[in-house]
Amino acid sequence: MAEPLRLADLGEWGLIERLGAFAPQGQFDDDGALVSPDGDHGLVVTTDLLVEGIHFSDTTMGPGDLGWRAAAANLSDLAAMGCHQVVGLTVGLAAPAETPWAWVEGVYGGLSEALAHYGGTLLGGDCSGSQQRLLAITALGRLDPARPIRRRDGRPGDLLVSSGAHGLSRLGLALLQGELEPLGDPELQERAITAHRRPRPRLDGLAALTASQPPGEPWRVAGMDSSDGLGQAVAAIAKRSRCQAVLERHQLPLAAAMAELPQAEAWCLGGGEDFELVLALAPAWAEALVEQLAGAQVIGRLEPAQPSDVSGWVTRPLRWADGTALALTDAAGFSHFH
Repeated sequence: MAEPLRLADLGEWGLIERLGAFAPQGQFDDDGALVSPDGDHGLVVTTDLLVEGIHFSDTTMGPGDLGWRAAAANLSDLAAMGCHQVVGLTVGLAAPAETPWAWVEGVYGGLSEALAHYGGTLLGGDCSGSQQRLLAITALGRLDPARPIRRRDGRPGDLLVSSGAHGLSRLGLALLQGELEPLGDPELQERAITAHRRPRPRLDGLAALTASQPPGEPWRVAGMDSSDGLGQAVAAIAKRSRCQAVLERHQLPLAAAMAELPQAEAWCLGGGEDFELVLALAPAWAEALVEQLAGAQVIGRLEPAQPSDVSGWVTRPLRWADGTALALTDAAGFSHFH
């Protein structure tokens, strides 16, 4: 008798694929859901869970940092959809009864700091007792329905652009957890820890995309955020666009000071929680965006799926430009249910 299928067997992406069968086709394909797409201001809704012991710990961040990070993770999803305005957040809080009020106050203080910086208000939420602490954040934002960012809109020949460096958040986590000895470069160490505790969602991306759009070029932007890792983001864009992604190893978006670390490439591809944008654009637009958006760089391109990939493109969306295979396990990123 076959063993019953478990979430560990499916993984997060496999679970999302199966859950999508309960919703309209394509509803689960992006970082958020576009609701009421009529008129000039479509409403985007996105939700994230942060669970103690999986997404946060008192050993790596205080409650204020957690609140900021919880907001930033959701605002990053709004940015990845092309939102130009943050409407606000709702917060679901579950915690044991013995949780100190000071911890809760700190978390909501961090949430409020992020909203004060990026716009939007705290709209409400719910509270419940629980065996462990958990935050469930729903973010709402507005976009122009004629200017969305969708994972499926990539085309062969598009260039892949990263809005900034990857791997810093994972380096910061390693330092906070004692995986690494303190670095000899205090500036890099502080930058990495800040990247982990206080990430910056790239809500500046839409303005840069709009400003760099070449005259006469129709709006077609594929993309998502890299919260689960650069490799996962590139793979998801390629899969949804039915392409293969080709990455240039020498163009990986690494902070220069981090490049000498032995973990640099692995953490750049799969460290996760960098909250940058990964985009696929027509070449002229991609090059103009790199000029417009500080820190952005071209990291590769989309190519047609090979004939042998017609049935297997979902599992082979990545390769290096020199022809070397780049397995998803090499760029695994953050994974639930492992």
